[in-house]
Amino acid sequence: MELKFQDQFVTAPVSVIIPAYNEEQAVGAQVHSIARVLEAEGIPHEIIVVDDGSHDHTTEHAIQAGARVLRHLENRGYGASLKTGIDAAHYDTIVISDADGTYPSHEIPALIAKLETADMVVGARTTQISHIPLIRRPAKWILGRLADQIAGRKIPDLNSGLRAFRRDCIRQYFPILSNRFSFTTTSTLALMADDYRVVYHPIDYYARVGQSKIRARHFMDFMMLVLRMAMLFQPMKIFLPLAVGCIGLGLVKMLFDVVSIYPRTGTFGWELLVLPVLSTSAVLLLIVGLQLLLIGMVADGALRRIAQHNGPLVPSHGVRVVEASPFAPSRQRDTVLTD
Repeated sequence: MELKFQDQFVTAPVSVIIPAYNEEQAVGAQVHSIARVLEAEGIPHEIIVVDDGSHDHTTEHAIQAGARVLRHLENRGYGASLKTGIDAAHYDTIVISDADGTYPSHEIPALIAKLETADMVVGARTTQISHIPLIRRPAKWILGRLADQIAGRKIPDLNSGLRAFRRDCIRQYFPILSNRFSFTTTSTLALMADDYRVVYHPIDYYARVGQSKIRARHFMDFMMLVLRMAMLFQPMKIFLPLAVGCIGLGLVKMLFDVVSIYPRTGTFGWELLVLPVLSTSAVLLLIVGLQLLLIGMVADGALRRIAQHNGPLVPSHGVRVVEASPFAPSRQRDTVLTD
């Protein structure tokens, strides 16, 4: 009996979406670079530049480079630009990249190839980080560790702007995807929380052309976003550690209060029943820990109950079908079933 893979994936047409805001210096070169790579690989494609209310000549440069341009009349944000491009795309296979020249265009075919058995393929900036400003690295590290806790796995790059995915997987999350810089962070955590297959492909990261639009104040926005995602998908991942921490500190303080009662009062007997043995801090820590645990359990139960009444999620593409043919000649063959 022979095991056969049911391979249905072919090189599908691709829509490449490039959000741009005042990127006249680099957008034309980026469009040309992506087009050359896809044409060399024989991949049918369209390149969409979403001009997010630029005040320079971004639109003109993108059109001259051969891109299809959609223009917001005012600045609406990175995420809003991606949503506009995804809705307007002609094809179901979507690739997103930046207009500032930081991401290598020649890696796009590799991302598309890995999408055969994945729901999202992310270009992980793991080979070069020298072009990430020093002031942003501590914030990225903190966000990364918090996201790892929520996702339950190591995330090599939380908010890379070079990734490939299928439109149906992402559009179901549009109501919760941010219109600002955190679109990529939100989509990564959302897919992982719902057990979609997100894989990573290592890429280089180049020095950007022009000035970065990310400021220090966006760190708090990213922190609030990650916490909000935890509440939407994995509330116990946040509330349980906090509850355990408060209860643990409360128990330690309670033990200290009991051990130190004799030195403080000079008595140790039935008289303790009428004395304030436990301190206010110990009682408060225990109560707060219990409340956090109960809130997390209620939130988790509510999410599961709501999920029962919502429609089913789009099926994951991270599964390869294996079928047995009893009529085929028997022979040994290696098979892999992706998770």
